Amino acid sequence: MLCSSYIKAAMNHDYLADIQQVLRIESDAIAQTATRLDGDQVDVVVALLANCKGKVVILGVGKSGIIGQKIAATMTSAGTAALNLHPSDALHGGLVIVREEDVVIVLSNSGETDEIIAMLPYLKSRDVPIIAIVGNTNSTLARRADAMLDASVAKEACPLNLAPTTSTTVALAIGDALAMTVMKVKGLTTDDFAVNHPAGQLGKRLTLRVADLMHRYGQNPTIHVGSSWVEVVRAISKGGLGAVCVIEKGGLLAGIITDGDLRRAIEQTSYESLAQLRCDDFMTRQPVVVTPELLAFDALRLMENRPSQISVLPVTDQDGKCVGLIRLHDIVRSGL
Repeated sequence: MLCSSYIKAAMNHDYLADIQQVLRIESDAIAQTATRLDGDQVDVVVALLANCKGKVVILGVGKSGIIGQKIAATMTSAGTAALNLHPSDALHGGLVIVREEDVVIVLSNSGETDEIIAMLPYLKSRDVPIIAIVGNTNSTLARRADAMLDASVAKEACPLNLAPTTSTTVALAIGDALAMTVMKVKGLTTDDFAVNHPAGQLGKRLTLRVADLMHRYGQNPTIHVGSSWVEVVRAISKGGLGAVCVIEKGGLLAGIITDGDLRRAIEQTSYESLAQLRCDDFMTRQPVVVTPELLAFDALRLMENRPSQISVLPVTDQDGKCVGLIRLHDIVRSGL
């Protein structure tokens, strides 16, 4: 009953318009910030961050502290080591992590937050550059900072113009813009990004190789040319991979047989001829192969981007010797 009354009340009010208004207020504020930023100050800030030999320490109280956590995470993800430090923690022993080679970013809408102002002399004594992202450009923080970015807003999106909404959104947007700009200045590549994100899909695509996922020679049974179909059955059953590689003298790959190949061969062979059926009669000769060094993502595309999908590939070294087997299932299971 209570739920229905809420729904009925909702039908009498345009909540969509309320939400759209908040989004417009915040998006307009970001657009205005983009035109208001001082180019000289931006140059100083970007230079400080791009040339930082240590880490970026981000300070903020309340909602600004939460925004600081996100900016620190984004900067670290984009190749600039950063962490968030609460000013109260800093004043009670946490300041030890701030070193001369670091850069400090301070977030504050008012620029007069008590904990922030109390921190400034101790930061100055450590001779670290201070960047202020501040809403009040005439504040104590703005005046004492080495560089200042104007994050002022006309009003909060809050109906009472009290709750930090527009101001925190603008601060976050400035932080994102700095992180991406510094990332560009440092020339971070997709390979660099992948190295720092090994568990992410992009990281796996750029770092995970066939050698990391394949079933190596010895782990997956092989058979030699001339083996009977019964030996093929035993090898496929023992390996449990749905296929077996056929090798010749010196371990060179001669072909591959899948369980589908085996079933079709038995089906098409008369009972009287089964005793003479050999792997050479139905193996796939000169199959598509991959090397251990190939990216697993490229192997996946090799299997899928073709008229008839391949579910298993032999792995060979540069001399054509069979060194393993990789399945589509192995690659998909890795998260690619």
